[in-house]
Amino acid sequence: LAIERAVAINAVLRASKVCQKVFQNLVTSDTVIKKDRSPVTVADFSAQAVVNTILYESFPNDPIVGEEDSGSLHGDNGKELRNKVLSLVNTVVDTPLGDNELLDAIDRGNFSGGSRGRMWTLDPIDGTMGFLRGEQFCVGLALIIDGDIQLGVLGCPNLPVDIKAPEGERGCLFVAVKGQGAFQRKFSSTEEIKIHMADISSPSVASFCESVEASHSSHDDAAKIASLLEITKPPLRMDSMCKYCALARGDANIYLRLPTRPDYEENIWVHIIRNSGCVLIKEAGGTVADIYNKPLDFSLGRTLKSNKGVIVAHSKIFEQVIDAVQQVILKK
Repeated sequence: LAIERAVAINAVLRASKVCQKVFQNLVTSDTVIKKDRSPVTVADFSAQAVVNTILYESFPNDPIVGEEDSGSLHGDNGKELRNKVLSLVNTVVDTPLGDNELLDAIDRGNFSGGSRGRMWTLDPIDGTMGFLRGEQFCVGLALIIDGDIQLGVLGCPNLPVDIKAPEGERGCLFVAVKGQGAFQRKFSSTEEIKIHMADISSPSVASFCESVEASHSSHDDAAKIASLLEITKPPLRMDSMCKYCALARGDANIYLRLPTRPDYEENIWVHIIRNSGCVLIKEAGGTVADIYNKPLDFSLGRTLKSNKGVIVAHSKIFEQVIDAVQQVILKK
């Protein structure tokens, strides 16, 4: 998958740079206060158009499960938004697109998913509130073949290259191919560094990585699980799939996404492009499963219908973590 790897890196890097341009040009101090999501909309469309264009150039027959369709960009009503997206996309693609080419590129992400053959899954901007706050967000792309994640690439524009130097250089790309290890590189360099989850023998010395938004996962249940595991370190809280990247390189050790209601189903791009995250974690020495210790099933379309929640930890401590999760969650 050397060609797929190179193409995916190129696509995610360019899409990440488009998102940075959107933040620099369209996000103001009033944006978060007013809960104005229009910059997110521009970034979503722009990133999806960039990735889909680059994938189509190399793999025209590969279907893509994306997040957006071009409906709101059509006609006079969509002209202003369409022009914003088009001008941004054309700053990073090799051949400038016209209006119709832009709409076609976005709509290539309309595949519904399935268990056979190749498909790419794309989350053009994961962590919308993190994006608006100027904190953590991510562009995630994965290649799934016959229901099995083979390749994941995650672009994290605001993630520090070194967690110990939070004010230092930012912008990291994470790459994993099944069976080939997990790697990190800077946006500013092509040099790749192999990464691993922190090798710990007991959950008691671990630290959690949690969502900033409490609506995404139950912080109360996580605190109970931490108590059972005798974890005393405060959680590392950040938005988006950057959490997977933080775990993969050893910044934290456990990630829990606990169901907030019984009928909730994860969108496939929400927890996989977290496919990108899943293959990264596995290649870095970790295990990923749901609260019942079942592998995540990405072959059932656009939602993870057969899974509840997501648990991530180093393989050495995973069984202890899942036991604690089940003691807390399954008693409800």
